[in-house]
Amino acid sequence: MVRVKRGVIAHKRRKNLLKHAKGFMWGRKSKYKAAKEALFHAWAYAYRDRRRKKRDFRALWQTQINAASRAEGMSYNKFIAGLKKHNIELDRKILSELAKKEPEIFKKIVEKAKS
Repeated sequence: MVRVKRGVIAHKRRKNLLKHAKGFMWGRKSKYKAAKEALFHAWAYAYRDRRRKKRDFRALWQTQINAASRAEGMSYNKFIAGLKKHNIELDRKILSELAKKEPEIFKKIVEKAKS
């Protein structure tokens, strides 16, 4: 039976993993076992935080809308309820942008939600 040398594939796999660990500190960038452990954690955090980011931005937009609507004399929950009642379907991201960049348009939207 012929001899099979296994080093090529193993070396390729380790090299590929170490390539992903570039920029890590200390032995985590150069030692295979440490790099593998660090990457598994990093990939888990990246997966989790891609979902978390959506949550965080929605909370930020709600805070910005609340601040802008209170400046116009209306609380956030009454503002959103007024929008739903008048079938104004703007999402929170757009409302937040309007509140920051186009305050006069946002003011008109608040007036419509008040009525």
